[in-house]
Amino acid sequence: MPVAPGLAPYDTFLLDLDGCVWVGDEPTPGAVEAVNALRAAGRRLAFVTNDARHGEEDFVRKLWRLGFQAAREEVVTVGGALQHVLAESAHATAYVVGSVAVHRHVTDAGLRILNGSDLADRADVVVVSGHERFDFAELKGAVRAALRGADVLCTGRDATFPMPDGPWPGTGAVVAAVEAAAGIAAQSVGKPEPQLFLTALDRLGNGHALVVGDRIDADVGGARAAGLDGAIVLTGATTAAMARDADPPPAFVAETLAQLLLGYAR
Repeated sequence: MPVAPGLAPYDTFLLDLDGCVWVGDEPTPGAVEAVNALRAAGRRLAFVTNDARHGEEDFVRKLWRLGFQAAREEVVTVGGALQHVLAESAHATAYVVGSVAVHRHVTDAGLRILNGSDLADRADVVVVSGHERFDFAELKGAVRAALRGADVLCTGRDATFPMPDGPWPGTGAVVAAVEAAAGIAAQSVGKPEPQLFLTALDRLGNGHALVVGDRIDADVGGARAAGLDGAIVLTGATTAAMARDADPPPAFVAETLAQLLLGYAR
């Protein structure tokens, strides 16, 4: 299948995962064929995600399981960006709200995690990332450390993410609770900050890139921050009305990733 002629100027595609490439454990309609068409046309691509619940290897395995070909260097996660930021910081200790993968990124950055210790509220930095096992005890520990002066980093501000049974609360919901209780503003390392897209381009090389995602704020906003064009698909968080009212508007809007890459995009 040929790539849509309207996308001829773009030789690089940065694709969001949740709500764009897949929803839950199912590819969006035609996504496998669309990604295959990009590869057949010689276009470069990367998968860029704000989902910190899993590591790069987990995403590569899921992509293959759902029928996509993917190499590890093509997967750019916010967890990796978090690890880079922490490794470059002066922080030595952390209190972590997040998945096993986030804990691993913090440890790999060289920080000692203080969760569960008597020194938890004296951590240098609080790391906040949504995950399924989030509970009040984690929130309490994060707030206490923040109130004692810890810096607060988060992996994004997406309030929800799409699942087959409807939206699930995302990292943004957890961050909002910490910010409200501690009276602080967290620093985000995920989209819409530009770093994930810039990391992807560092790996792929220079080119004319199009960012494709399902969120006006994170994906199109992040693309704009990185100096790139952004396209919206309507299989996730954004409705047709939201896309129509966006200011400035996305470069393209399509019902699905497949429609964008292979057919008509309005």
